[in-house]
Amino acid sequence: MLTGPRQSGKTTLLRHAFARSHRFVSLEDLDVRSLALADPREFLRHHAPPLVLDEVQYAPGLLSYIKTAIDEHRKPGQWLMTGSQAFPLMQNVGQSLAGRVAVMALMPLSYQEYARVAGRAGTVGAVVSRLFRAKGATAAIAGAPRCSLGSWLLRGGYPEPRLKAGMDISKWCAGYVQTYLERDVRTLVQVGDLNAFGRFLALCAARTAQILNLSELARDAGISVPTAKKWLSVLEASYTVFLVQPYYRSIGKRLIKAPKMYFADTALVSYLCGFRSEETVLKGPMRGAIMETAVVSACYKAYANMGEKPGLFYWRTWDGEEVDLLLEWDGGLFPIEVKATATVTAEDGKTVAAWVERAGGGSGIVVADIPSAIPLRPNVTAVPWHWL
Repeated sequence: MLTGPRQSGKTTLLRHAFARSHRFVSLEDLDVRSLALADPREFLRHHAPPLVLDEVQYAPGLLSYIKTAIDEHRKPGQWLMTGSQAFPLMQNVGQSLAGRVAVMALMPLSYQEYARVAGRAGTVGAVVSRLFRAKGATAAIAGAPRCSLGSWLLRGGYPEPRLKAGMDISKWCAGYVQTYLERDVRTLVQVGDLNAFGRFLALCAARTAQILNLSELARDAGISVPTAKKWLSVLEASYTVFLVQPYYRSIGKRLIKAPKMYFADTALVSYLCGFRSEETVLKGPMRGAIMETAVVSACYKAYANMGEKPGLFYWRTWDGEEVDLLLEWDGGLFPIEVKATATVTAEDGKTVAAWVERAGGGSGIVVADIPSAIPLRPNVTAVPWHWL
């Protein structure tokens, strides 16, 4: 089961990776979907495996019949499925295919994925195909980045606008919001006023990389707190946003325990906040928040690409000490601070050093818009943004 946001490349990836071994059926086709809903047994008889079944959330009843087919013939890989809308989809998968399915999430391109194909001509499909063949390839992080920081923050990592340099990113984002997000809203919850939801979405974008205050968000959007909570769950279900929980095991001081909210890609943040050029993103008041979003989402994508549950936390005390991100791996915690600056000093590594001291050892980094790594303090190094 391959999940992830719309337009992240799920269908394209499976078409290219399994074109020779599997047939392809999309449940977005209304005729195909009608048969799947009306007569699942006939549908599965007509579309026998090995099969790529695209957008399976439109016919969740199929999963029970697929379970029976799997139990009769336990050969792995016969069914490859894609689906958006994580919450209801995974509820159905958990009920019907527990113990019979591996679940992966395909997020928009990471910088490393883009860097491996930057400058090569070809269609989006051809690029995805090259990425798939480059098994185990490491990103070319040495030297200058393949694109500017402004370009990455403005255009993000969705394959189409990232790989088609001439595409108008504002028009693409406008279409994405209208065509995909609002359709997910209608599918998951009944929203009487899409304008109100659009206002809520813009307010969420303005709060990316901030501690989530649902009461304040609901008040500014003119909706109730339960409605705000429900709509936020829609954004999570469509992989538009994700939450990073605080690390609150006692390390000496009382900590803030509300989550921080991040968009999964910076293109939508920049668009919803009204930025239309690289210059306005880099010089605008949200440069720091958008850059932090880019770094944290890069780590989120890395966990997803490994098939791991994201081990992401932040640390902040009531008296202002803060580390933007803690990566949990193999029992350890690695601190990362994000600075939207081209000049870093030892002072920028102060909070990371404080965390290392409180944790009793280790090391950490400060991510900044710099060309090469710079030691800041013992066990604290500043690194270029594109290294993540």
